[in-house]
Amino acid sequence: MPKDHFDHSINIKNNFNMLSNYPLSEVEECFLKESGVKEITTKIPYLTVDNFPKLGLLTACRFLEWAAHNPDGVISLPTGKTPEFFIKWTQFLLENWDSKKGKQIREQYGMSDLKKPVLKDLHFVQIDEFYPISSSQHNSFYHYVNKFYIDGFGLDPEKALLINSDDIPLAEGKHFSEIFPDLKVDLSLRFREASNKQEKLQQESIFLIDKWCGEYEQKIREKGGIGFFLGGIGPDGHIAFNTRGSDIFSTTRLTETNFETQAVAAGDLGGIEVSANRLVITIGLDSIVYNPEAVGIIIAAGEAKAQIVKDSLETDLTNIHPATVLQKLKNGRFYLTKGGASKLTDSINSYYKTGEWTQAKTEKSILELCKKLGKYASRLKLEDLKNDPYTSLIPNLSEKTVASVIQSTIDKLNRGIEKEENEVLLHTGPHHDDISLGILPHITNQLSEKTNEAHFSVLTSGFTAVTNTFVIDTLLYTKKLLDADQIQMVNYEDFFQTGYKLKMDKDVYHYLTNVASEDPEQQKRGLCHRVVRAVVEVFEVKNNQKLRETINDVISILKNSYDGEKNPPKIQKLKGMIREFEEELVWAHFGVKVRNVHHLRLGFYTGDIFTEQPDKKRDVEPIVEMFREINPTKISLTLDPEGSGPDTHYKVLQATAEAVRQWSKEKDLSDLRIIGYRNVWFKFEAAESNVIVPVSLGDLSVMEDSFANCYLSQVNASFPSYAHNGKFSTIAKRTWVNQLNDVQLLLGKDYFYQHDMAKVRASHGLIFFKDMNVEEFIAHARELEKSIEGMI
Repeated sequence: MPKDHFDHSINIKNNFNMLSNYPLSEVEECFLKESGVKEITTKIPYLTVDNFPKLGLLTACRFLEWAAHNPDGVISLPTGKTPEFFIKWTQFLLENWDSKKGKQIREQYGMSDLKKPVLKDLHFVQIDEFYPISSSQHNSFYHYVNKFYIDGFGLDPEKALLINSDDIPLAEGKHFSEIFPDLKVDLSLRFREASNKQEKLQQESIFLIDKWCGEYEQKIREKGGIGFFLGGIGPDGHIAFNTRGSDIFSTTRLTETNFETQAVAAGDLGGIEVSANRLVITIGLDSIVYNPEAVGIIIAAGEAKAQIVKDSLETDLTNIHPATVLQKLKNGRFYLTKGGASKLTDSINSYYKTGEWTQAKTEKSILELCKKLGKYASRLKLEDLKNDPYTSLIPNLSEKTVASVIQSTIDKLNRGIEKEENEVLLHTGPHHDDISLGILPHITNQLSEKTNEAHFSVLTSGFTAVTNTFVIDTLLYTKKLLDADQIQMVNYEDFFQTGYKLKMDKDVYHYLTNVASEDPEQQKRGLCHRVVRAVVEVFEVKNNQKLRETINDVISILKNSYDGEKNPPKIQKLKGMIREFEEELVWAHFGVKVRNVHHLRLGFYTGDIFTEQPDKKRDVEPIVEMFREINPTKISLTLDPEGSGPDTHYKVLQATAEAVRQWSKEKDLSDLRIIGYRNVWFKFEAAESNVIVPVSLGDLSVMEDSFANCYLSQVNASFPSYAHNGKFSTIAKRTWVNQLNDVQLLLGKDYFYQHDMAKVRASHGLIFFKDMNVEEFIAHARELEKSIEGMI
């Protein structure tokens, strides 16, 4: 098989302190130089870029470089949201190879002399697939591969090895829907006797699937193995569906997954109720590295992946960290965003040893030393500071250094307990529950002051978080109440003309009154009242008969939809309005009226695998209009450090930043404050924040109770975090408690329980956030804007 042809290679052992020689391609050399990384000591080489879109550019350039040298090579490319910008940049470069922009990119990244690659002769190998799943489902990886790679890249389907569940032979020539009617495959049948005829068919079918997997593996090897492998990495370290503990010598197989993988897959399959019961077919770890000349690349973005990246790059070959298998390849690489690389020893060394020394570096290094030595800051000796590789770098190191960090932390806490008066507060979030999970205790302090005016805005519809089952159950109960004449508002003469828009606060009050009286049936009735209003609005219902027909139609559509299927726009809107009601319930806990909860439903949020970039007219203007109407003195928002997290967080931040920029052209915003918070997806470190807010046990209870009582569609955690099999509120609680533990190392526990203020004495958690002026915020957001310049 052809190899990359390079006139040079970098001896990383000499230049970058690595264990052996790794030839870097011209593209990789250019990106390495641009990154400014001076030392690489990991077991596998890596490259870093500033942000998620740039990661896609790096990967696309390297892929096209390889394809140009290997026109009939074997490729294996990933599915899901991770490769969004890889796909977009690959298509952009192929379509603009000789345009001014295309030439500029090629010249910048070592591709100026590269002949435009032709992809049609490449051999494609599908990495993995859920089993069983129909190939016609849009959430199957088979469909994804055909749409984005076979069609999108112009590959030859005749040269593709694909995993089509419909075509895998089963017992008696039957379809999987006959063999596994509930779509559950019991792998214990590999080892036990079948107890009935159906189990006998299932057992025979499992062995036939195993046979098919072996043949699939053989076909890969007959092609010489995979020449270019690109994959993401899961929170447990899985590559393909090779989860933690997979055999280093594993091959293509039918297998179960673990909770972390199921949580990640929940979004694809319509809830963890589905993903927890679905098996997968995956190529093995040995499948990936079978060809010793293969280019094997893992991409990872964001701080949430930083620990597993560190474990995978700094650990010897082990089945506990599957990605360590890339140590077998001389062309094995990790491509990372700075956030993804942030916990690497190299990155930490670089953080402290390069650039200007800052107060944040001092605070961070001393906190880390406290953790390392198991000492409170007040007990650190100057000798401890001088002996540590990082604190020893602090300029003018002295006995006063620790005292300055303690005082700086106290100052942040003091800012967090300052009374805020005469403020117009606008709290925003990308998703429903983001605000609550980020800064609810801080907001309760603000709401307790009568001179403050508070508004809340969720900028997207959030319909993807509402399962079909939840809507079906709610509509069935609504029908029951209608039949019993317990939704009497539909009998009012003007209800279907204008009445459905009135008394929204009454639905909220009715619901919360029955939370207080612990009457779940009446709570459901409050929800059903709001759902009726939503159905009338969305489907333009004009009478009772049409209302019942519409409810039946929606139930029928959802019952005949597969799990994870994209809903029609009107059902999307209905689901979104359910989430909006939930948000109104949370803030009504504190007396906030419905009219002060603003639902923007930005247009880029479509439910597609890849959503559009925010549009200035469609997505930015509504935010500017809201600013004009409310005229806030403080705006809170989720602050994603590099645009690497949930797709919506990144795009909402882009849109909000542009809205602030536009608003600043028509109004003096010199007094406007921007509050950047993080929640369960990202966490501030104490040194990064400049405000610390105490959280009491009462605050924790309010947050947990309001989440459980109000976010009705989320209580069963159909789309949980990989970090916890349950409600997001529990993760937020743990985060706040852990943040207190960190600060207590700096200040001591006695600082809290002996404090003059009851609020501080009651602290059992802490919230960190960043208070910025507009100039600081726009400077941060400008870096995000740069990351997609030149994209379509």
